[in-house]
Amino acid sequence: MRKNRLRLKHCGKITAVVILLNFLMTFPLFAEQPMEPPQSSSVKGTRLYSDFEVDILIEDLSRAAFEAIEKAAGEAAKAAVLAVVEREAAAIHEAQYWKLETEKQKETVKDIKKAGTKNAVITGLACLLGGLAVGVGGTLIIGGNR
Repeated sequence: MRKNRLRLKHCGKITAVVILLNFLMTFPLFAEQPMEPPQSSSVKGTRLYSDFEVDILIEDLSRAAFEAIEKAAGEAAKAAVLAVVEREAAAIHEAQYWKLETEKQKETVKDIKKAGTKNAVITGLACLLGGLAVGVGGTLIIGGNR
């Protein structure tokens, strides 16, 4: 228990130092800003597309986007199912843990009851024998004086 506490204190100190360093330090940027605007393409370097080619490009892009959306939705659904399965597994594990703890407690209670019954019987016999000894001894002492 003490080791864990020391480890947590050490982890907390490291975290605090890292957070403070992030706030106090400024990191230089190595990218240079462009000094002149990018060159625009000349008219002779520009390709003109026909309406048919534009429609085909739009259809291809739409199809690719639709497939990407379907794939992303499938991945999201898979992730959601996995999260549910993980939660269920954790719940089952915890239920099994508490079931074992309950069984241990029942066994402990049963053992305590057995020990209590045994002690009660031994105490009763001791009292009975003690009472008989005192009664018989007292009778003999009183009867012996007459």
